[in-house]
Amino acid sequence: MNIKLVVFFLIVCFSHQSLAEDVRIKVDLPMPARDHMMSNMRDHLMALETITRKLSRQQYDEAAEVAETRLGMSSLKSHGASHLSSMLPKQMAAIGTRMHKAASRFAIAAKDAELDGGLNSAFSALSEVMQQCVACHSGYRVH
Repeated sequence: MNIKLVVFFLIVCFSHQSLAEDVRIKVDLPMPARDHMMSNMRDHLMALETITRKLSRQQYDEAAEVAETRLGMSSLKSHGASHLSSMLPKQMAAIGTRMHKAASRFAIAAKDAELDGGLNSAFSALSEVMQQCVACHSGYRVH
């Protein structure tokens, strides 16, 4: 199955509800901040697709590099995350921080997978990244 389709399906399953049933916390942001955040999230999703593709091709160092530079703690400056986090509910910002930290841990696990040939730790670490995405998208909606 195409990995893009799988990722799309997971996001839809975990975040799709009718408007009448949507109980997520509404987060109002100024339009420039909202657009910036949405752009960052689209890039995060594209990074996850690239990471899983790199893992499937046993390109562990490349997967680690994408994770760290586009999702991990090293990505905060390039994404301009510091000014956005101050506009978010405290718990939502904390989920974002946990996602970035989990991505950095994944980068280490992916490099280790290349050394020892074991992908279990890498996939477990990648799952932790995606758990934060699911938690945020399930709990909050940005307007």
